[in-house]
Amino acid sequence: MRRFVFAIAAALPLSLYSPPLTAQDGTVEAAEVFLSDHAEALSGAVNHPTRSEDRARDRHRHPSETLAFFNVAPDMKVGEYAPGGGWYSRLLGHYLGGEGRLVGLFFDPTKGPFNSENQQQIRDSASKFSADVAGFTGLPAERFTGYTLDAVPEGEKGTLDRILIIRMMHNILRWNMADSEIRAMRELLKDDGMIGIVQHRAKGDAPYSYADGNKGYLREADVIAFMQVHGFELIGKSEVNANPKDSANHERGVWEMPPSLATKREDLKGLGESDRMTLLFRKRP
Repeated sequence: MRRFVFAIAAALPLSLYSPPLTAQDGTVEAAEVFLSDHAEALSGAVNHPTRSEDRARDRHRHPSETLAFFNVAPDMKVGEYAPGGGWYSRLLGHYLGGEGRLVGLFFDPTKGPFNSENQQQIRDSASKFSADVAGFTGLPAERFTGYTLDAVPEGEKGTLDRILIIRMMHNILRWNMADSEIRAMRELLKDDGMIGIVQHRAKGDAPYSYADGNKGYLREADVIAFMQVHGFELIGKSEVNANPKDSANHERGVWEMPPSLATKREDLKGLGESDRMTLLFRKRP
């Protein structure tokens, strides 16, 4: 482990330094290879001029370190689950738009608590995803794809190298659609494909009534157990997105923390964003 930490510190600028991780299956060696091979491409994407407004949140979201930990290489086919405001889409679009491919994976509109108008909005968002990312990046729309998980194009299953689920596990769990969504994503992955999860983290002893997703926080052990039941093995953890200043015990949940500041509590300003787990899973045979 010490060799890994020193290798990063010696080879990369401070912005790409990643804290120690817990590895169960070769994650350390894979991360070393990734960092030596792709640091320049990752730095170029993170520091692209079109991300000038996004970079203010890099110090809380650690995109360089997070993608390095997930071993996302620029020539991979990567699914971004539930793209929202475009923060990660802009980054991934630049990083993957040259050699790789970014795929927007949108909710199955028939599974969640979506009325007919919501369902159509989800389908419309998927339809225009490629054009949106092309607009963000200036790259051809043909480099990007978007579809809902109930309308996976023929030939897509078994083709993705990675899927990233960023701060979304709490929603699909509280909406009772996590089982079907994770199963659909598993089918999209290659046999050795991986899912990377970043999620607001509840305290380990938080009661289920607080950590059922409705407050935005989940217990790390519960997320790991859920993914294991659904055909994945945990191969690594990172504390890169940890924030010990977050008590993870807010009456109105994670939305009291920056940047939402739903209750405008002065004592929460300046604490950074929520405490987050960062987990990497591999698809089991």
